[in-house]
Amino acid sequence: MRSLPNATLPVQCFRVDHLLRATALAEARHFWFRGFRRFVQPLLETATKGVSDARILDCGCGTGANLAMLDRFGRAYGFDLTAVGLEIGHQEGRTRLARASVAAVPFPSNAFHVVTSFDVLYGLESPIEQAAVAEMFRVARPGGFVIVNVAAMDILKGDHSVLGHEVRRYSRESLTRLLTATGLEVVRITHTNASLFLPMVVVRTLQRWRGLRAEEEAKDDISVPPAPLNELLTAVLVVESWWARAFNSPFGSSLLCLARKPGSARRNKS
Repeated sequence: MRSLPNATLPVQCFRVDHLLRATALAEARHFWFRGFRRFVQPLLETATKGVSDARILDCGCGTGANLAMLDRFGRAYGFDLTAVGLEIGHQEGRTRLARASVAAVPFPSNAFHVVTSFDVLYGLESPIEQAAVAEMFRVARPGGFVIVNVAAMDILKGDHSVLGHEVRRYSRESLTRLLTATGLEVVRITHTNASLFLPMVVVRTLQRWRGLRAEEEAKDDISVPPAPLNELLTAVLVVESWWARAFNSPFGSSLLCLARKPGSARRNKS
């Protein structure tokens, strides 16, 4: 077990409490989260193909809400640095959660078939960001996979960027450089939420024009829309997710990447 670097606690824990509390209220019903799970599913299918009992680790799991999705493909574990996220997760009955930093993952090397990082890296300063990717590489098995989702396209910076304490938004090239620098091989990389790109450009341009909100007010950006609108936007993303199974999108608010750790693995064994 690796020790938790206490120096990272004030930086990474308390700054995301507002985001975690807001997402905990939205992640079950919000159209974005529904679409996200649809986009990730085919990558998980690829990463666990031929594995009878895949071990999956979600790095920076927040409240652990994504473990239910990941459990459909194996046995999922998660960890996060924030006490708030873990407290919410435990209240929801999620037990396979631990407290740790993404820069010092408390698991042995070569332990997991799939390692995931969903909307974590963009909020990390560069040294921690690079250490986090190196740790994901370390704990993935040879021949195993890493799945990463990050914010994309600087033109889409808005109120949510304040809530999430965005340090950066990624391009296809910058995310590829980050992952391959550790030795990972990019299998697939695509933008998602392309179907909502134009309205998002308009809304977030207006947000920047009037000035981005303070963190306490920015949580409105992640609240669940009225039911008819929420269902409509969910349907739009579901349709896009079908298209995204076969094609990569050149634009969108997020970048989703499937990468592989070099080496051979016996895919039909746990």
